[in-house]
Amino acid sequence: METRQTELSRRSLLAMAGLTAAAVSAGRGGANAATPAVARLFYTETGTATGKNVMLLHGWTCDSHDWSWQLPALESRYRVVAVDLRGHGRSEVMRPGAYAPADYVADIESLISSKYPGQKFILMGHSMGAQIAARLAAQRPDLVSAVVSVDGSLGFSDELTPLFQKTVAELVAGDPGVVAPALFQGFYDPATDPGYKRWHARRAQGTPAHVVRESFGPLFLGAGQVGVGAASGDFCRSLAVPVYHLCRDPAQAARMRPWFSQPKSKVDVWGQAGHWIMQDRHAEVNAVVTAWIDAL
Repeated sequence: METRQTELSRRSLLAMAGLTAAAVSAGRGGANAATPAVARLFYTETGTATGKNVMLLHGWTCDSHDWSWQLPALESRYRVVAVDLRGHGRSEVMRPGAYAPADYVADIESLISSKYPGQKFILMGHSMGAQIAARLAAQRPDLVSAVVSVDGSLGFSDELTPLFQKTVAELVAGDPGVVAPALFQGFYDPATDPGYKRWHARRAQGTPAHVVRESFGPLFLGAGQVGVGAASGDFCRSLAVPVYHLCRDPAQAARMRPWFSQPKSKVDVWGQAGHWIMQDRHAEVNAVVTAWIDAL
């Protein structure tokens, strides 16, 4: 009886966190998924109009300020669009139940199609933003010419599934403004500036609770997830565009390298950096990313 009650409780928590059958269907872009309502997004456009198009997508509980260390370098070469995702930063906060990956993808698809018709973008994403970028590249390769994934939510081992399940349960049962920063503590490098840690924590505390709760789980759990295990491998193998994946785990990098068949794709390991690689080692990241983009 205790085991049954535990399982029912676990299912209830996952459903509350956005892993209902409808959310999973939306995450997969299934035939029965409802068309997501498009959010009003805050974004800035800077740089040179004659350069390549680059769009920056931040991660979970963050905003486009995450790219402040990249913007000067990128703006000197490319047209750069930096976006706040739905429910984050200055973008529209949608109702509960509207934070499956497909919802985020629909927003970016609409932004490119409506504001930049007939154009393609290189999508550079961090964490959740990288998975959103890759999902759009798989769905609409006519809009995406390449993906840069900075410690993106892709390629994780099945061994991490219990951690993701535990995090979802804690997000639902507790205060997301406490749970998210506590999770981040395990993803920093000893050299990470303490000021960054406080900034990341305060933004999580300022993001609406339902946004924090609902956005995390579908990235890694449920039938539509593409962040973990074989499902992630199958998804990454399906990508036809070049992908540059920067990550901190050598085992993850070795696992992912064979997944990308496009000749210009590559996977690099970055030490002496936390999850926000582009902040901890911004000068080096700027150099390698611009070199890779220039070579496309």
